[in-house]
Amino acid sequence: MIKGIGLDIVELHRIKDMIDRQPKFPGRILTETERESFESLSDRRKVEFLSGRFAAKEAFAKAVGTGIGKELSFQDIEIEKDERGKPHIVKPAGLKVHLSITHSRDFAAAQVVLED
Repeated sequence: MIKGIGLDIVELHRIKDMIDRQPKFPGRILTETERESFESLSDRRKVEFLSGRFAAKEAFAKAVGTGIGKELSFQDIEIEKDERGKPHIVKPAGLKVHLSITHSRDFAAAQVVLED
């Protein structure tokens, strides 16, 4: 049974502007494990990666019903890729979560479906 659905879309240029203005911005959004992946990427891929993770975490928070805030922070949510490259949420653990992240030239979007 579906418990929640979340959707978020992000303009890549806005995330790039945040990285340029606030170099610590990626560290506020990404967990340590995610930052390791982020640091290995080209500048263009860094923007896409961070935008996708930002959208996915926002979508997850919407599916849970709390949004990002006091109850749930960006650091509480961690996304990894499986052996085929499909992203999945590993933290918080124990939840049945379906995640899709997509990018275009200008946008990144993510959808989360949370099941019982």
